[in-house]
Amino acid sequence: MLRWRGLEATPGDLGRTVVTVGMYDGVHRGHQKLIGTAVDRARAMRRPCLLLTFDPHPAEVVRPGSHPAILTSMDRKAELVAGLGVDAMCVLPFTQEFMRLSPESFTHTVLVEHLHAAEVVVGENFTYGHRASGTVATLRTEGRRFGFAVEGVALAEDASDDGEVTISSTYIRACVAAGDMVSAARALGRPHRVDGIVVRGDRRGRDLGYPTANVETPPFTAIPADGVYAGHLVTRDPRSGVSRERFPAAISVGTNPTFQGSRRTVEAYVLDYEGDLYGEHVGVEFAQRLRPMAAFPDVDALVAAMAQDVADTRTVLEMPGGS
Repeated sequence: MLRWRGLEATPGDLGRTVVTVGMYDGVHRGHQKLIGTAVDRARAMRRPCLLLTFDPHPAEVVRPGSHPAILTSMDRKAELVAGLGVDAMCVLPFTQEFMRLSPESFTHTVLVEHLHAAEVVVGENFTYGHRASGTVATLRTEGRRFGFAVEGVALAEDASDDGEVTISSTYIRACVAAGDMVSAARALGRPHRVDGIVVRGDRRGRDLGYPTANVETPPFTAIPADGVYAGHLVTRDPRSGVSRERFPAAISVGTNPTFQGSRRTVEAYVLDYEGDLYGEHVGVEFAQRLRPMAAFPDVDALVAAMAQDVADTRTVLEMPGGS
């Protein structure tokens, strides 16, 4: 998949494109439906499918200090949309100047002049331009003027205990913040994952017989509620961010209250693994919460709990040796 940042870096030989526009944070099932529609249109028209997204999140520019938790890093987003058949991805810096563009200027400058849109596929609730004054209806009017088609795709829904809920990044962030990884995975279509680099911690886990990979995550990462989780650790190519190997893991999120810790960390104990992960680019996938974080009266009680966490992880992941 071609990938670039900024309109000025757009390749000159793309020809006309089928464009889909959005933050696509999480690339959840609703996003997958929308992107799938764009890919189908592009294939039918024999044109490239181009995904336009933004960095940083528009909320941080419109209302500084309101940056939402991010479900997918830009590298992970690129990997996921490429897997859905997207041919090109343009990351547009979202600046104060860009925020003030009128809907008409956005259409002409971005979609027509630089991306050469033959068709634009967006969610039915899509808004754009200064103060989000442009809508799908506005875009259709401008499409007739500039010679591109527009399709607004209905939002996807999912059943929950409270009835039907619209699948959205906001809903998934709430699930992650509550530690409800099963609901998050159902809406995402896969386990929630945080990406980062393995750094040296206090090495306490090694001394206890459970060496962990201490994963340092980027700012604003959507980290689940404190607790212990069953999941996987995925190694990633440091240049492309593409996933490589995947290993079962028991994962701890929290401040290590038994040792009066104060810094919140994500640590993964990789089951049946021997090797050095320091400096590796990894992803940590959360399948299911096993228990809340707890302070134990002594080290022996903590080690016993960790042994149970590993056994419970094997059970959740249906591995040999599970209880």
